[in-house]
Formats: sequence, structure tokens, C-alpha cells
Amino acid sequence: MSTSSSKFPILLCVMVSTISFGTSSSTRGSFLLCLSYHSNISIPVYTPIDFNYSTILHSTIGNLKFNSSTALEPFIIVTPLKESHVQTTVFCSRKHGIHIKVRSGGHDFEGLSYISDVPFIIVDLFNLRQINVDVENKLAWVQSGATTGELYYKIAQKSNTLAFPAAICTTVGIGGFISGGGYGSMLRKYGTAGDNVIDARIVDARGRILNRKSMGESLFWAIRGGGGGSFAVVLSWRIKLVSVPPTVTIFSVDKTLEKGATSLVHKWQEVAHKLPHDLFIALFLGVVNSTLEGEKTILTTFFSLFLGDTKKLQTVMTERFPELGLEGKDCTELSWIQSVLFFEGLPTNSSLDILRRPQQKSYFKIKSDYVKEPISKIGLEKIWASRLENEHVFMVFVPYGGRMSEIAESETPFSHRNGTLFKIIYSVNWDENQVTKSQKYVNQIRRMHEFMTPFVSKSPREAYVNYRDLDLGEISKNGTASYAQAKVWGGKYFKRNFDRLVYVKTKVDPDNFFRSEQSIPSIAH
Repeated sequence: MSTSSSKFPILLCVMVSTISFGTSSSTRGSFLLCLSYHSNISIPVYTPIDFNYSTILHSTIGNLKFNSSTALEPFIIVTPLKESHVQTTVFCSRKHGIHIKVRSGGHDFEGLSYISDVPFIIVDLFNLRQINVDVENKLAWVQSGATTGELYYKIAQKSNTLAFPAAICTTVGIGGFISGGGYGSMLRKYGTAGDNVIDARIVDARGRILNRKSMGESLFWAIRGGGGGSFAVVLSWRIKLVSVPPTVTIFSVDKTLEKGATSLVHKWQEVAHKLPHDLFIALFLGVVNSTLEGEKTILTTFFSLFLGDTKKLQTVMTERFPELGLEGKDCTELSWIQSVLFFEGLPTNSSLDILRRPQQKSYFKIKSDYVKEPISKIGLEKIWASRLENEHVFMVFVPYGGRMSEIAESETPFSHRNGTLFKIIYSVNWDENQVTKSQKYVNQIRRMHEFMTPFVSKSPREAYVNYRDLDLGEISKNGTASYAQAKVWGGKYFKRNFDRLVYVKTKVDPDNFFRSEQSIPSIAH
């Protein structure tokens, strides 16, 4: 099929018998005929012989290590144009025993939404990205294929005093982001993105389109933080927009070890989670040269969003964190939407069109941790030494407290709430996909993560589900992990909420139709 064709299923049915996809031709043919029979409008589908197949497959794969993966590629990519296309695809996939994976943006750190070790198809939601903003009622409907940047853009077009507490990175797909809870720079003020969802439209394992009322509160609870790929295909979310002042303030202050970084980070641990809800101060920890001879040191960058003006911010900082020595010249007042550009590392005077750009691609590995007790100065000095040995690993400390401490752990599956001081993000990037080079960097982040064991949460050692990490437990082939196997990583992601998620999964998808290498298991399966 070429790009000039508009009758995707019809031509595909003619050609399917000549293509080897790793599954039986009769099953493929039956599936495609099913799509055609149950849809009044042609559903766009692509196979490996199509000109656009590779472009579509790799378009939202942000981690380049999966662009050359030896894992099995999908034998069909379905790109629905309307809700009923998703419904039909789920119905036909289940009827003919075909494994599906659903993706909505590409920020999938382990590629679980687009690679597999068994034959499968992808349902790619990139065409379903409509956003409707209701300023008067402070609500919006956003389809799962939209990005956070597109959502911010649409809100900003209608109001400079409304926002949504979503991702710092604007190329994240809404569907997967909210499915894992989702956090951003306003989490201390408004909680997670999942906390601000009031309705959703889904396709369940039986191919039914349901909303909050028809799906029931148990399933509605599960999809707002239980991780993508386990319960349903979420088509769209109804979200509460939040209020922001016309003017907010940002700052970024650098401190090296030689300029007192250790004492400042130690103090930050004591105050960051107790600051007013309007104030978010995170830390970036990197390695830089301290001398012309190439000696290394730790650079800590304190970067902040304050939902207010500079004068009020300086008053708060003088009272609560004077040690940082924040001055007026360190601060910049701007609109909330401009602060989004700041956190993205973009010029704050950029055209807002940049919020709709595609994501940048690189080779990387991500890990996460949660900290419950302040790390001593001696402990921090040990961490600096380990960082210098693993200099390519970046670390970010994200403060909690505020609204995050006020919402019960059981309110949504996102359980990292009261008692969490901050989250740690570990990230390592490299620029080419040589096996030896890739392994070098992956080993660095694994060593750093292992080194941090004494300083982070225990029993379980918690992790963030949207930063999928297959190192956390036994990899489940084709999503067939037992309860005991899944509990290893599930306990880290969801703590006591894991068992409730298993109960919901068993009730709504007993045959384990929606599954991946780290999906919630069904006990009935």
C-alpha cells in the first residue's frame, strides 16, 4: 500500500496473504476482515510493506535504543481516527486472539507500548488528540493522543489564569501520563494529574465504550494511576483546570561544593516539603569541571516555581530558607505558560507554538526512588563521591509535601503521599547505540541506584510507575507474570494499592486481555 491509497483495509486484505508477520495468515486475514465488517469508515492500518510503516512506528519512540531493537515489531499498526475505531480494534483483537499494545505519546522508558517478544499489533492514538477547554466551568476534555504541551497551548489560548498540573516535559502523551498518576511543578499545590480527573471515556476488554458512571468507581479509581496497559484503552479524560495568578516567579540558583552545596542540600531536605503549597523548589545534581586541570565537582541547581510575585517569594524565602541567599536579581516574573517554557529549558519568550513540537530522541535509561528521612551531611558527601565516579548519571530531587501530604494514599493508585520528603530521578544519556557503550552507561545508573539503597525508602523500596524500570523484578513474557512475580515490582510502584488493583483487574479483565511485561495480573487468568 502506498501513501496515495485511502482505502487501507481493502487493499490490506488483498495483500495480506503474501506477507510474513510472525502469526498465521488466516488469523491476520480474519482480523482485517473483522475490522472492515464492523466499521462504517475505513480504519487506517499499516504493515511492514507500507511506505509509512517505519515512520509511524518510530515517530513517538523517544528512546533510540528501541529504534534498532531486536524485539519483534508489530505486524500491524492501527491508527484510529475516531472512538469507534478503537472499539472495533479491541473487539476484533479479542475475537481472533491477537495481542494488542496501546500507545499515546512515546514517553515509554522501557518501550512496553510498542515492542514485544510475541506477535502483536499496536493501537497508536496519535490521531485522537482533540482538546476542548471550557473556561467558564474550569474544565476540559482531552483525548489521550494529545501531549501535555498541546493541552497547555489550548488552555493558554483561552486564559492566562487557568492551567493544569501536568508534566514538566511538554512532549509527554496525556494518555500514559495520567494513567500513571502524573506529576509536574504544581504537585505541591494541586497534587497529581490523576487527582484532577473527574471523568473518562474508555474502551474496556469487551469492546464497550464506557464513562465514569458506566465503568463504575472501582475501574475509574484504577485508571487514574494504576499504570497504562492493564485495564482499558482510555480514549479521553475530563479534567479540572486549576487557577494560577497572572504573574508567577521562577528562579535558578547554582551552587557547587566549594560554595556550600552540601549544607544547602541538607537544609533543603528539611524545608522544601514544608514550604507554602505555592512554592516548588527542586534540585538538579550534575558534575562539572572545577579547575582548568579537569578536576570535577558537584553542581547543584536550585530551580523553582512560585505562584506569586517576586516580593512575596523573597519574603517567604527570607523566613523559611534564608541560607540560599536568594536575591531579586535571581528571580524572573512571567506568566504561568512562560514558566512551562522555563522548566522545559526553552527561551521564555519563545512562540507558544513550540509547545506542539515533537519530542527529542536520545539513548537513555531512567530510574526513580523516594526518600522518607533526611540524608545526613556525611551521607550527602558519600553520594557526591559516588556521583563523581558515575559522572554521566544526572539526579533530580523533586520535593513533595503540600497537597501531596493531604491526599490519602488510597485515594488513587498513586500511593507516594504523606511521609515522602522528595523523589529522586536518575537519568543517563548517551549518543550512539554501540552495545559496549550502552552497557557502560546503563551500568553507571545501576551502580548509582544500588549505592543509594541506604538512603531511600524501604520495605518496599518505592518507584514511580511512569518511569517503568524492568530492573525492578522478573520480566514477564507476554504479560503472564504470576501474582507473586508481579508483586515484586507492583509493591514498589503501588505499595498497598497493588492488591486492590489486582482485584479490579480480575473483575474487569479476567482473561488478561490488556497486558504487558509489567501489567497488573489477573488472578482469574
